[in-house]
Amino acid sequence: MSLRLLSTTAVMLALSGPAFADIEAARAFLDAEIGDQSVLTREEQEAEMQWFIDAAQPLSGMSINVVSETITTHEYESRVLAPAFTAITGIQVTHDLIGEGDVVEKLQTQMQTGENVYDLYINDADLDGTHWRYQQVRNITDWMAGEGAAFTNPGLDLDDFIGLAQATAPDDKLYQLPVQQFANLYWFRHDWFTDPEIMAEFRAEYGYDLGVPVNWSAYEDIAKFFTGREIDGQQVYGNMDYGKKDPSLGWRFTDAWLSMAGASDKGEPNGFPVDEWGIRVNDKFQPVGSCMARGGATNSPAAVYAIEKYIDWLQNYTPPAAAGMTFSEAGPVPAQGNIAQQMFWYTAFTADMVKEGLPVMNEDGTPKWRMAPSPYGAYWEEGMKVGYQDVGAATLMQSTPVDRAQAAWLYAQFIVSKTVDTKKSHVGLTFVRDSTVRHESFTERAPQLGGLVEFYRSPDRVRWSDTGANIPDYPRLAQLWWQNIGDASSGAKTAQEALDALCEQQEDVLSRLERSGVQGDLGPVLNEEQDPQYWIDQPGAPVAKLENEKPAPVTIAYEELIKRWQE
Repeated sequence: MSLRLLSTTAVMLALSGPAFADIEAARAFLDAEIGDQSVLTREEQEAEMQWFIDAAQPLSGMSINVVSETITTHEYESRVLAPAFTAITGIQVTHDLIGEGDVVEKLQTQMQTGENVYDLYINDADLDGTHWRYQQVRNITDWMAGEGAAFTNPGLDLDDFIGLAQATAPDDKLYQLPVQQFANLYWFRHDWFTDPEIMAEFRAEYGYDLGVPVNWSAYEDIAKFFTGREIDGQQVYGNMDYGKKDPSLGWRFTDAWLSMAGASDKGEPNGFPVDEWGIRVNDKFQPVGSCMARGGATNSPAAVYAIEKYIDWLQNYTPPAAAGMTFSEAGPVPAQGNIAQQMFWYTAFTADMVKEGLPVMNEDGTPKWRMAPSPYGAYWEEGMKVGYQDVGAATLMQSTPVDRAQAAWLYAQFIVSKTVDTKKSHVGLTFVRDSTVRHESFTERAPQLGGLVEFYRSPDRVRWSDTGANIPDYPRLAQLWWQNIGDASSGAKTAQEALDALCEQQEDVLSRLERSGVQGDLGPVLNEEQDPQYWIDQPGAPVAKLENEKPAPVTIAYEELIKRWQE
């Protein structure tokens, strides 16, 4: 089966002429773009397109504005699906692509001013706690039963969505509709890890088998082992990361790094009462503290350990240029062929990692690399959060006029419809539907994707989740992370000093929210400060510093590990 993406020109030719809402436009789109890459039969596809045509009829001729971050999936939506939707429904869509930080800034502006900047935001479900508390977005549950009812696709099938829990608040209502998602996993050169000569050298040096690291101790040994070696004619490194003092550095850590180290409480998908940011909530989900003195864990020994390990590995086992890179600049580096492993690797880069001719690809189209669960830190215990899942989700603001929100809701459903989702997923590899990931075309393609399909078909997938509901104001709090972590990575502050400053600044924001009362009964109610030892003596996070932060290393053969995902 050919997975070649039809050129924009071909699609535009198929949809040429003025915008019109009829089935011929839909058929042209299905012929040119979808074919058999859908979980629906052609008859079912046409029926679903007819529903969109009929539902859009009252709104035909309207123009709406949509915004999302710039990743492959959203580029496809903007370049191919938006023009198709326009031709099929008569609703003109302008789908802008900007940086993730800019998306949050635009959304924050609309929240603060009430001005309708965009009719639809595709932003991370990390903001779910923010949306739930401020009540400035339309919760999808009530919307589908009310003003959006006549515009809700009977074939939407919410039960088919993989990441629905990530966009559901503690009130059990859905606040955003997942449009794409990707996890952070462990990435490694399977060809090197299974090379008999390399395996023998590693065992001779470290006394155990080279394999997928289960804990950070093994990851560190492997990073040290590979760094400075010459393989395939080039010097290689045992770790890849990034360190530029930039907003994306904050994501690097709020995306569950502290919980992977073991700083949070047990509880999946997010730690409770102390989450992966180190923020504690009470039984009403009101934030009560971030610093240890108020029961938080942002500056706890486990959090300090997490930052210190990041800095150590960045300085000693990573290409020197990485310290000045951002998230987007560092992402493609492993494809160049000189990286042995990366603990914190986003599967959003899979599409760019499987291109023909790359040094990390075999001639038969299979990858030389694989993905696996990330290892855990010394403080981690079974039941704690294991990793992060980025869930980009459609968000309707209360400040958007009803008719514009209805038109935007139609577009949001179109880009995740069963008609188009399989094809879109082949392009961006960011799955949101269970039916899509189980489609026969992905069974055929799985050997070319290094474990991605196996991961998303496995029960394990639900253990990777986005930022939880403990965070009452994501835009304000998130910007504090990159500035303080940047101080630690640059050497301006120690890890402890940086995290002390971070938790204090987070509590300043929580305190202002508490005084303002803007979030009502859902807002922060800070605990009184106490000696941190009081909280250390309580069950759960925060915990005391371990005497030994490098326990015995543990590895597992990839072939054994993958069996879990195939069960």
